[in-house]
Amino acid sequence: MNAKTGQGSVNAFGRRVIEPGVVEAQWWHKSSSGKLHCDLCPRGCTLADGQRGFCFIREARAGAMALSSYGRASGFCIDPIEKKPLNHFYPGTSILSFGTAGCNLGCRFCQNWDISKARRSDRLNQWASPEAVAEAAVQAGCPSVAFTYNEPIIFAEYAIDTAKANRERGVRSVAVTAGYISAQARSAFFSAMDAANVDLKAFSERFYRKLCFAHLDPVLETLRFLKHETEVWLEVTTLLIPDQNDSEDELGRLCGWFAENLGVETPLHFSAFHPDFKLTELYATPAESLARARKRALAAGIKHVYTGNVHDIAGQSTYCAGCGALLIERDWYQLGRYQIDQRGACQACGRKVAGRFGPAKGQWGARRQKVTF
Repeated sequence: MNAKTGQGSVNAFGRRVIEPGVVEAQWWHKSSSGKLHCDLCPRGCTLADGQRGFCFIREARAGAMALSSYGRASGFCIDPIEKKPLNHFYPGTSILSFGTAGCNLGCRFCQNWDISKARRSDRLNQWASPEAVAEAAVQAGCPSVAFTYNEPIIFAEYAIDTAKANRERGVRSVAVTAGYISAQARSAFFSAMDAANVDLKAFSERFYRKLCFAHLDPVLETLRFLKHETEVWLEVTTLLIPDQNDSEDELGRLCGWFAENLGVETPLHFSAFHPDFKLTELYATPAESLARARKRALAAGIKHVYTGNVHDIAGQSTYCAGCGALLIERDWYQLGRYQIDQRGACQACGRKVAGRFGPAKGQWGARRQKVTF
């Protein structure tokens, strides 16, 4: 079905089409007051007819909850997989990336606020059905598709259907997400994914409440679920914000919880913050802070710890968890030396490397390429 057609029908994935770009949502119920309660994320918005949820793209329409960004995107781009960031998921390959608009968090420091805080008419200017996205990935030679730029959980129905279309064509699906999802929606969403990078914003409930208008526990639940109840390849990113989430105490608690609950071979990324959106009074994260956080995580036993948004070859390269040999040399998104064999093992000592690897490194490099439909 073309993304612009099918009004009043059911599409190829069983979604009821309310109008072009709008389908009936999957996770909701009607409350005793007659209002509609969204069950997709912990926010649990309760809406009267005509009202939109916090995320903006889920709304109450004629007695049903609707997703109003199905088949509509804010843009498509081919990125290096390391930009997600995923360093242990088919390194060096290209990934077709796209997002919609809106978010179910309210981060005052949002680095993509022009998309995540956009309203539908502002940014959703490209149409692409799930089948069209998957076919575009095949035609472009991209082995994966990423749901990114804004929060993919809020357009879960579109992401899941696109992931299904991807699998039919041998294309993998990646969610770049804050992990703020309800228990009842979690399984359906992530069962469609092959990999995920989850933003662990901080290790403080106060931080989540004050700076994200959300809560920490649901994110920790998502992380444990992904690690212990799925086959999804998991990597985690924390954006280090000066004087907000970078104290020695908080980093210690984060690393301790991480090692105990996610295992020491799950990759952890510390990325640099730059002043943006409603947190412009702070200064950018010094490279020294990232190096300190990385050192703390390594001392906690975590084997694969990376720095991001700074030039740091040593902090962005991958080393063997067994013998310490350099496995993948990275200069930003450009891969250099590559010492992982066809079995996904260290060429020096033979230890298997945690992750998903092809027979050789990808050759996409640091390029970014826009895609239009």
